[in-house]
Amino acid sequence: MAVTTTPAADERLRRWRLVLGGEADGTGCTLRGRDAAMDGALAALYRGAPEEGRAGKGGRRSAGLGGSAPQVARWLGDIRTYFPATVVQLMQQDAITRLGLDRLLLEPEMLAAVEPDVHLVGTLLSLKHALPETTRETARAVVGTVVAELERRLADRTRATLGGALDRSARVSRPRHRDIDWDRTIRANLKNHLPEHGTVVPERLVGYARARRAVRKDVILCIDQSGSMAPSVVHSAVFGAVLASMPSLDTRLVVFDTSVVDLTEQLTDPVDVLFATRLGGGTDINRALAYCQSRITRPSETIVVLISDLYEGGIRDGMLKRVAAMKAAGVRFIALLALSDEGAPAYDHAHAAALAALGAPAFACTPDAFPDVMAAAIEKRPIPVPEHR
Repeated sequence: MAVTTTPAADERLRRWRLVLGGEADGTGCTLRGRDAAMDGALAALYRGAPEEGRAGKGGRRSAGLGGSAPQVARWLGDIRTYFPATVVQLMQQDAITRLGLDRLLLEPEMLAAVEPDVHLVGTLLSLKHALPETTRETARAVVGTVVAELERRLADRTRATLGGALDRSARVSRPRHRDIDWDRTIRANLKNHLPEHGTVVPERLVGYARARRAVRKDVILCIDQSGSMAPSVVHSAVFGAVLASMPSLDTRLVVFDTSVVDLTEQLTDPVDVLFATRLGGGTDINRALAYCQSRITRPSETIVVLISDLYEGGIRDGMLKRVAAMKAAGVRFIALLALSDEGAPAYDHAHAAALAALGAPAFACTPDAFPDVMAAAIEKRPIPVPEHR
């Protein structure tokens, strides 16, 4: 008995065949043309043999990328043809972790073929000491492309958000008429409400200060450069450069593992900052905070942002005592488990709970939310902590 199918049923079979992969997938659907090419690109990564060309059962070759640079270069070109950039970036990341293709990134031709993204930057930074001379400029160009895109996305909003927060944080009690903040003035004088006249008597005026050239806030970004923090390091370098460009902020950028490095002098170029980092190694948060604490001269006007997964290899009690001492002196202390779009990170829950008990809750923050977090710290408002962290 002949079985008839509908176009909708055929389309479902086609999609299931692409999802399941392999000829013996039970769909009975044969892929052709573009679909077959897409399936081949997926199979090379997710059904790949450890070595390209290794024979499978019955002598039939299985798909794979192997260690051939030309083969991988062709595959990179294929996935950019068949998939959107976000999928391409994910597949590149999987290829690096599943098949060990990071060694091929040491070749400039390979770097020219990849889709630049934050994960690729992290991989390049971890490989930077192994980069041959012929590849270094290409690697720097790839990192520069990602940094430029992040700056384009984040810089203007950050400056606008923090500029407004700095102006509002400098309110004066005897403002000129055009500088009066009417919303806060009304709220500050509600006790003087005269219902019979339908008005509020403004005994105290609240206004914005005129913009000043003087530095009004000190910001210290203290960044864990262990391997798992690579995306956070990239975003922190970009934000550090943006904050350093604002005259009203005195910004310091410190990176650490078991040692501490102050990269403040390189903040004019976030690419320089990134190539000065050393991804990987241990973690000594206590030592890093000790250094930051030694650089604080105006506690009540200082914001310290610790960006770390809190897996402390140093002295745990020392770390917590330093946080408590800074907060007692008036420092606004913010602990970010990650500064990235990666979602909930792995972190030390005990240390996060201990910081929360000190009034410094630790939470993950996306780059888009970071300006609002910093604005709240500048204005000394409650930090907007996500409900689920």
